[in-house]
Amino acid sequence: METKPQWNMMSAACPTRQVLDRIADKWTMLVIVALQDGTLRFSELRRGIEGISQKMLTQTLRALERDGMVERDVIPTVPVTVRYTLTPLGHSLADAVSVIRTWAYENMTTIEKARATYTVPSGAPPTPMAVSSGAA
Repeated sequence: METKPQWNMMSAACPTRQVLDRIADKWTMLVIVALQDGTLRFSELRRGIEGISQKMLTQTLRALERDGMVERDVIPTVPVTVRYTLTPLGHSLADAVSVIRTWAYENMTTIEKARATYTVPSGAPPTPMAVSSGAA
């Protein structure tokens, strides 16, 4: 007899959708990649991830800590030093992110060619990528 899986991401009420939202976020992926080789201070993370604001980095780290993927270590110095490290769960996510990163690197040329030759269907609104990148 086949057992029904406990989770069904196709269901709007399934909590895995929250997890998917978190791990599919670009800032989450970049923080995970930055921390995969070891512990970093907040300032090191901010310098290492171009374009991330202090607010967004703080929000991302808090969410990852809440979900058990990042451990926060506060060292009582003046000023206070805060270090972040991936937990075993975070390292397992880093492995998955590494696969996605490798796929993106290997396929970026093909994607760029597809974007260059893409024609917007007549009457269709522009895609978010076309608007944000300035492409036509």
